[in-house]
Amino acid sequence: MPGSGAVTRNTLRQQIADALRDEVLAGRLPPGTEFTVKHIAEQYEVSATPVREALVDLSAQGLLESVQHRGFRVRVYSVGDYVGMIEARTLIVDGIFRRLVERGAAPGAAEMLVSVRRRAEEARRATQSGSLEVLIGYDLRFWRELSGLVANTYITEFLHRIRVQCWVFAVPHLQRDPLRMREALWGGHRELVEAVTRADVEEVRRMVRAYNQHGLDWAAGLEPLTP
Repeated sequence: MPGSGAVTRNTLRQQIADALRDEVLAGRLPPGTEFTVKHIAEQYEVSATPVREALVDLSAQGLLESVQHRGFRVRVYSVGDYVGMIEARTLIVDGIFRRLVERGAAPGAAEMLVSVRRRAEEARRATQSGSLEVLIGYDLRFWRELSGLVANTYITEFLHRIRVQCWVFAVPHLQRDPLRMREALWGGHRELVEAVTRADVEEVRRMVRAYNQHGLDWAAGLEPLTP
């Protein structure tokens, strides 16, 4: 079957990209870490082609940078970058809820909200326990499914990409000060989805503004990361 090789390679490419993204989000590949295609290929015991494609994909998503003659590096985001991310996600989320008010939710929204509510509860528990890696997984799913209510994959994917970048910035700072990690984390997922379920637009906007301000206030007190 002539197409099977391409399918296998593309699947492997996605698996490698997902695995490396998880390593970055978990802080096991800190900002500034450099590696080559050869190194990753040997680590995962695969050929260089799907690895190179996966690294290019992650670079396009803003997680890695290409380093001439040296391979790739985990991107280092500044506080200024993070502030810009929050501004971008604010505009996107505000647009999502404005569209929901104007046009209504996508078909099957009731079932989708059940899943979103479940993600919210799981994120709340992870926040309370300080389980950062678990929280990130549920937080990303929560916002992906919540934004899915508008049934526009471009909006959903764009917001997801920004949220991943926000976590890439935040993780090393949160891990540097584990005693204060819990107070730095936002845990309003459940309250937000309840406000969405009630179609309480003003409460939703108030909560999203408070959430974003929480992130800005936290970032304002950060010290630069040292290698």
